[in-house]
Amino acid sequence: MDSQHYFSEQPSGTATRRPLKVVLDGKERHVYTTSGIFSPGGIDKGTAVLLSEVPDPPVRGNLLDVGCGWGPLALTMALKSPEATVTAVDVNERSVALTSDNAREIGLDNVFASTPEDVDSHLTFDTIWSNPPIRIGKAELHALLLKWLPRLTPGGIAWLVVQKNLGADSLQRWLADELGDGWSVLRHSSVKTFRVLQVSRVQDLARG
Repeated sequence: MDSQHYFSEQPSGTATRRPLKVVLDGKERHVYTTSGIFSPGGIDKGTAVLLSEVPDPPVRGNLLDVGCGWGPLALTMALKSPEATVTAVDVNERSVALTSDNAREIGLDNVFASTPEDVDSHLTFDTIWSNPPIRIGKAELHALLLKWLPRLTPGGIAWLVVQKNLGADSLQRWLADELGDGWSVLRHSSVKTFRVLQVSRVQDLARG
């Protein structure tokens, strides 16, 4: 599938939904997928690595999935932390609709999917999970990360999965330089062809 397709707000082609069985939080779940979104056939390899490597999200608070696709990360966070509020964002309107509907299909009422501009600009997050869309280009990727990472609460952590051959190590260095003091950017783990990066806000930069 053309990568530009699922990066579009309104992908071309008919959006015919089809059922999908996947394992989320250790149990088989029934969800729906469609064409014109990221990884419509199931959980992609990078997302599977992230899910296998990250610790459970906080029990309560605000959690964020950046680039939600049909929702595997957001749905997993919501299943693990039913008292938390999970925000799932994607520029692709099909992805937003699918994540919202899949949450209802599973019986979750703590997932709120939307396009980025519809998220309250004052909302901050205790945890971010993301398989970021590396192929949108370096400038767009950097802008995306700088939009959401600074919205971590003090002590908050973002977990990012990036393929090694798509610049995981250079992205780690860039994030460390760009975020600067008060932040920690570490390589949490390496699994197959992927790096899992841990980006932590270690102090409240707004207060110096």
